[in-house]
Amino acid sequence: MSVLLEFAMFPTDKGESVSPYVSKVIKMIRESGVTYQLTPMGTIIETETLSEALAIVQQSYDILEPDCDRVYSSLNFDIRKGKSNCLAQKIISVENIIGKVNK
Repeated sequence: MSVLLEFAMFPTDKGESVSPYVSKVIKMIRESGVTYQLTPMGTIIETETLSEALAIVQQSYDILEPDCDRVYSSLNFDIRKGKSNCLAQKIISVENIIGKVNK
């Protein structure tokens, strides 16, 4: 199974630039070993189960919670049985039709 999760999570009480907080979350994701892609508006991860994806969300909140009084989060899931490597494959499918795209 492939669980793609596109999410953003950041404090809303720390001013305009929240990259120091987002960086802590990205570091945890990187160290977790899941496949991920950082984008300007959020992060996409791919796990094998929904519970693994939700655990990443919980760990992200746990990182921010001690220093933040208010945390914003948005989540989008694409859960597909019988598939894997969907994060890369979706891009490849489009590139097969229109050629190389910026990543």
